[in-house]
Amino acid sequence: MILGILALVAAALFTGAAFYVSFAEHPARSQLEDRAQLQQWKFAYRRGTIMQGSLAALGFVLGLAAWWQTRDELWIVGAIMLGSNWAYTALMIMPVNKELQAIELDDAGEDSHTLLRRWGKLHAKRTMLGVGATLLFLWAALSS
Repeated sequence: MILGILALVAAALFTGAAFYVSFAEHPARSQLEDRAQLQQWKFAYRRGTIMQGSLAALGFVLGLAAWWQTRDELWIVGAIMLGSNWAYTALMIMPVNKELQAIELDDAGEDSHTLLRRWGKLHAKRTMLGVGATLLFLWAALSS
């Protein structure tokens, strides 16, 4: 059961970080002028990618291991939901990330502002995947 608890912790940390970005950091960044907004996003993106990507991968692996131990399908569904953040990011968010990374700070303006608004909406959906996985892991942990 320790693997399940660790999966729950990883999912909760992922979700907490994603929730912070979606509901505190990004809305605050959106209040800045375009150049500062893009600059802050670029700095935060570099650091956030490593943290959130690692937590999603770790929670996925631990969720699979908990399922392997218990055969409780809640663990595998939660693991798939958390792991799907990688696919969602690659397919939906990464194209926006690449466009934002390609914009020079001196060229920030309406295009970067629009892309950052879109990025925020996409990130909020990624947050919901984390919430779902965390709730499934919690349900599995409490029901065993």
